[in-house]
Amino acid sequence: MRDLASILPLRVENLAFEAEGKALLGPVSFKLPKGGITAIIGPNGAGKSLLLRLCHGLIAPASGRAEWATEGGLLAGRKGHAMVFQRPVMLRRSARANLQHAVSVAGAGRRVAEALQRFGLEPLAERPARLLSGGEQQRLALARAWLLAPEVLFLDEPSSQLDPGATRQIEAILLGLASEGVTLLMTTHDLGQARRLARRVLFLHRGQLVEDAEAHAFFAAPRTEEARAFVAGDLLW
Repeated sequence: MRDLASILPLRVENLAFEAEGKALLGPVSFKLPKGGITAIIGPNGAGKSLLLRLCHGLIAPASGRAEWATEGGLLAGRKGHAMVFQRPVMLRRSARANLQHAVSVAGAGRRVAEALQRFGLEPLAERPARLLSGGEQQRLALARAWLLAPEVLFLDEPSSQLDPGATRQIEAILLGLASEGVTLLMTTHDLGQARRLARRVLFLHRGQLVEDAEAHAFFAAPRTEEARAFVAGDLLW
């Protein structure tokens, strides 16, 4: 029986978005069940980040819906999901104060000290958040999201433009969160990262969901010509 406190699964049904009369995404349909890491991949302009924002509710679709699990016709009582952006916004405060602000706004019960320790931020706690490196800021953004105790975490290119060492740190954090039961839906342009982390792959091309498959099956034998070309490194237009 489904845990009544859970907001999962997320059902995406015929979700579409357009701007200035031009269709940019959809219709897209899939279901996000509880557990694991799902990677949204595809060429630039495929609609990956747009799909993530629609699922998180940051923008309204032109049609269709992204609906969380319901009970008695009502949405689950708590929001239960958070998002970490490719370029996270940092307050003009210390790393510690950024976390304290998240706790004060959301009423999160987790301790800031625990977040600093868990995400390797203790030595940086009093440094201005905006002066941290890209990898450090991303860890701070993840710590800030973790304090909200989300059941689902959306991540938009979580290691984009980071060096290999910082990327490994971020990937270790994501795997740790997944092992603790957080469901992750992330975009990535890094096929190696998708292979390392993802249990499932959603492949987008020109705003359409072309393939929805288990990651090992997708990379071993993509079903469509577009996916085969993308995995091979060919340019898609």
